[in-house]
Amino acid sequence: MSSTDPTLQQPPTRRSCGAMDVHRRLLTTSEAYRAARSELENLTIELESSLVLDAREIARIPVVVHVVSSSPEDEVSDEQIRTQIDVLNQDFRAANPDVADVPDAFRDLVADTRVEFYLATTDPAGQPTTGITRRMTTVRSFSTDDAVKFTDSGGADAWPAERYLNIWVCTLRDGLLGYAQFPGGEAATDGVVITYTGFGTTGTARAPFNLGRTATHEVGHWLNLFHIWGDDGTGCHGSDEVDDTPNQAGPNTGVPTFPKRSCGNGANGDLFMDYMDYTDDAAMVMFTTGQATRMAVCLDTVRRGLWTGTAGPDGVPQPTVEPAVPAPRGEAVTMGTPTVVASGERIDVFVVGPDSALHHKWFDGQAWHPSQTGWESLGTPDGAVPAQVPGKQVAAQEAPAQEVAGQPAVTAPALQAHP
Repeated sequence: MSSTDPTLQQPPTRRSCGAMDVHRRLLTTSEAYRAARSELENLTIELESSLVLDAREIARIPVVVHVVSSSPEDEVSDEQIRTQIDVLNQDFRAANPDVADVPDAFRDLVADTRVEFYLATTDPAGQPTTGITRRMTTVRSFSTDDAVKFTDSGGADAWPAERYLNIWVCTLRDGLLGYAQFPGGEAATDGVVITYTGFGTTGTARAPFNLGRTATHEVGHWLNLFHIWGDDGTGCHGSDEVDDTPNQAGPNTGVPTFPKRSCGNGANGDLFMDYMDYTDDAAMVMFTTGQATRMAVCLDTVRRGLWTGTAGPDGVPQPTVEPAVPAPRGEAVTMGTPTVVASGERIDVFVVGPDSALHHKWFDGQAWHPSQTGWESLGTPDGAVPAQVPGKQVAAQEAPAQEVAGQPAVTAPALQAHP
C-alpha cells in the first residue's frame, strides 16, 4: 500500500465509536444476545447496590493484541502496544496524572475500578507467548462487521474469550476510532477493535487520539458501560444506567470548558471528562464510582472466568477449582463449601466465596453456566435462602457455620431437593 493511501493518511479528528451500531445489530439479529443482555441488566440491578468497591480483589485480565496490517505504515510495534497496556492500567486504577484535571465539583466521583491488564504470557495451547499476534492482510480497511476477527475474511481469529480480552488493531474506515462488543455476544467476536492511529501513545498514534483513551473507552463498553449521554441523540431522555453521571444532551467533542451545561443539569453541567463521553483523549480522565460498580458486577458475573483465582508469581491468574462430583440425582450434599443439587440432567452448585457471598453455577446437561470457570453471585446469605431447581422444590436449611479465610464464620445454606 502506498504512502498516499487516504485510509492511512487521514486519521480521525473527531471521536466516533461503533459499539452501539454493533449492539443494535445484535439486538436485531440474535435472540441469544437479547436474552443475555436482559439477564445481565437484571443481575446488575440486583447486585450493584450491595457491592463494596474498596473491598474488592483486584481483577487482573490477560490481554492478547492481534495486529492486522496491510503495510508497514499501519503496523504497530511491541513498544506501542506496551504503552497502551500502561495507559489502561493507569486509567482503570485512577492513577493517570491528568485525573488532577477533574473539577472540584466532580472530584468525589472519581473511582479506582480495581481492574488491571497484562499481556498474556501463555497462549491457548499452554505455550509461552508475548500476548501479541501479527497478521499481514490484503484487506485495506475494516468496519464494524467483525471481518477483522476472522482469518477467513482477512483478519485474525480470537483467542478463547473466557480466558482473554481480545484486542484487534487495524485500519478502520469512515473515521471510526474503535468499537467493542458488549457482554452477551458470540465468543468468536468478543473483544475490542481499535484503529491503528488511536492505539497507544507512540508510533502510529496521532493527535488528538494519541493518549490511549480510545482503548479505555472501548474496554469500558466491553465491561458493560454505555455512553454517558445514553445514546438518545440529544433528547435528554436516554440513560447510561449509572446513577452518579449527570443527565447529558448528546456527546461532547474536542476539549470542552467547564462548566458545559445541558438538559438543565445544574451549575456543574456535563461530566465531559468521563471516559465514556466523546471528547479528545486529553479531555477524558475518569470513571465514576457508579461506572466502576457496574463494571464490577460484570466482572463478578459474565466475565468472572477471565480473572478468578489468585495471581501467580508472574501475575498470571491461577485456575479456579471446580466443585467435586455431584450428589446422586434428587439429593444434595455439602462437601466443605460447595452444595450440589441434581435433578434430571440439571446440576446446581452453590458455594460461599471468600467475599462471604453465595455464588451459583449450573450444568444444563450440555455445558456449565455462566461458564466453565465462572460463577454468578447471589449476594450475602441471610439465614435460609430459597432456590428453585426445574421440576423440584428446593428448601434451604441452615448448615454449620464455615470458616472463610480472613472472614468471620459464614453460614452456608444446605439445599435439599424434594419431589
